[in-house]
Amino acid sequence: MLLFDMDGTLINSNGIWHDVDVKFLENHGLPYTQEYYEGVAHTALPLAAVFTKEYGKLEESCEEIIAEWMDLAGDLYHTVPIKAGVREYLDKCRAKGARMAVLTSCVPSHCRDALESHGLNEYFEEIFFAQEMGLDKRKSEIYCKVAAQLGVTPEECTMYDDSTAACRAAREAGMEVVGVYDDFFRGEWEELQAICHRTIRSFEELL
Repeated sequence: MLLFDMDGTLINSNGIWHDVDVKFLENHGLPYTQEYYEGVAHTALPLAAVFTKEYGKLEESCEEIIAEWMDLAGDLYHTVPIKAGVREYLDKCRAKGARMAVLTSCVPSHCRDALESHGLNEYFEEIFFAQEMGLDKRKSEIYCKVAAQLGVTPEECTMYDDSTAACRAAREAGMEVVGVYDDFFRGEWEELQAICHRTIRSFEELL
């Protein structure tokens, strides 16, 4: 069973959320710091909103924070580019009869926009949203639950992800892990290499 992350793995979208975060914090008179980055990166919106509210001691509700983020992100996911080699690799896996699914912290509506705009829905038998599951991809529980819902064990799954925290959690759950390079998180590349069974700079390496 092959599981794929979205942001930074299948699509080049991490820069969108950095820009949203910087603009949001600027609107509220707050600096963009390493602490904030670590608190919200690769995190589902409800959990990121809770962190942001506490981090900035904001009066806005979590729902209002999320609404502002969504407004700042706009419809950018309609045009976000797919990463090199992704479609060809998915074609290769499908030709071999591999089962494939998506497991993402991406906003569900944004994820669906990107999948539809690139015609990728046909490759995946299911899309799992951390936001809808109420779970965190930085914790091993979500990987065990997804595997169970797919009728396989974690040991029968391979997770492709660009997040060091997500890769660590997937490995702790028992999955094989392939770390995917994303230029936006190039400072974490050595750590990602240490965590994963294998790392790739591009899906073109797997063709």
